[in-house]
Amino acid sequence: LCRELSQMDAEDELGLAEMEKLKNTERACLEILKKYDFTEWELMEWSEQQAVFNFLYDSVTLTVVFGPPIDDEIFAAHPSRSIMSLDFESFLDEEQAPPSSCLVQKLIFQFIESQGCWQKKCPKLCYLPQALFDISLVVNRCRILGDELEFLQRWGAKFQLLETDIKDTEVKLLFSSSVAFAKFELTLAVSHDYPCAVLPFRVQTHIGDIGEKEIAAVLSRVPAGHHYLQRAVTSIHQNLLQGPR
Repeated sequence: LCRELSQMDAEDELGLAEMEKLKNTERACLEILKKYDFTEWELMEWSEQQAVFNFLYDSVTLTVVFGPPIDDEIFAAHPSRSIMSLDFESFLDEEQAPPSSCLVQKLIFQFIESQGCWQKKCPKLCYLPQALFDISLVVNRCRILGDELEFLQRWGAKFQLLETDIKDTEVKLLFSSSVAFAKFELTLAVSHDYPCAVLPFRVQTHIGDIGEKEIAAVLSRVPAGHHYLQRAVTSIHQNLLQGPR
């Protein structure tokens, strides 16, 4: 009997350990899903005539106009429908919005326009989920870029960053360090592909000898990807602005 009880206790301990392991795995998976959740749209209307989706704090609206039902085709347990048009509209007040928000909006519509005729890409309902995903992915990346720019504008002094200026789709970063005896302006050209590719850049040196060669050497060690801009600024600060080279 004692042997059986001991065996049951051991099995209980193994079961509890397995349950804890599964809980840890679940938590890790949920964190991954949260990190890579690209659902940036909100459904505002769905009727026989149209569907309306909002993106980016209601600053971008997509209106999908439906055509007649398609015979013998089902979508989401209902008769499928053709799509007559997909129309995008911006509701951002560019005069009141911060430059980072204007840049994000420009990049999103840069992507939208680069895709050509959306109705050809999405002629019926079964194509709509993929279209929403593609738009959400770009909106997500551009929104994160906007957050990075706001972070640099607020905390740039920590990285010897005097000024962050945005003009059209270019970001100008003015660095100055008395310790490194350097002052230079780094201009980065961003597009809707950010942060999947390294950004083209140019450098204007005001004081010292930090130029394109030195910046290129640092940026070559910064891989493209999540928070590329912040990581690039951090790397420049750590490798070029901490003291005499």
